[in-house]
Amino acid sequence: MRTHFAMLAAYNAWCNQRLYDAVAELTDSEYRADRGAFFKSIHGTLNHLLTTDRIWMRRITGQGDAPSRLDAILFEEFGSLRDARWKEDERIMSYVDGLSEEGFRARIQYRPITDPTPVEQPLTSILSHIFNHQTHHRGQVHALLTGLGHTAPALDLTLFQRVSGVGM
Repeated sequence: MRTHFAMLAAYNAWCNQRLYDAVAELTDSEYRADRGAFFKSIHGTLNHLLTTDRIWMRRITGQGDAPSRLDAILFEEFGSLRDARWKEDERIMSYVDGLSEEGFRARIQYRPITDPTPVEQPLTSILSHIFNHQTHHRGQVHALLTGLGHTAPALDLTLFQRVSGVGM
């Protein structure tokens, strides 16, 4: 289990780095414009991903900041957001790398932001959600980049595996 989730954590960080590299080529107006995505802009979507990762990591580790809104703008400037994204990806990879096989069997109790009813889930389900959620919203940013006429990077898991050797 540890090997599988470590691969997903490394893949997640690799995708984020590639996506942020592409987004860095945008003008500020392209980056901030409301493009009709759920979190409106590329800026809003990237902030949402960092927001939700911090919320989940607070839930599973008991440490770190946890915004109270899913649409929180944690960083107005792209460079600061990028730096924070990298630190959060490092935090996620370190957390997964530090788990024992027994640790993966943990169950986590939390209250969703959108519904205060207590929930308990297996850690593996939560980790799967974290990585799937990233993929979902990165896909939105990918589509927005393409729609703006920019080249969006390939983000396939199999490409990551081939270039990194992880999971092969």
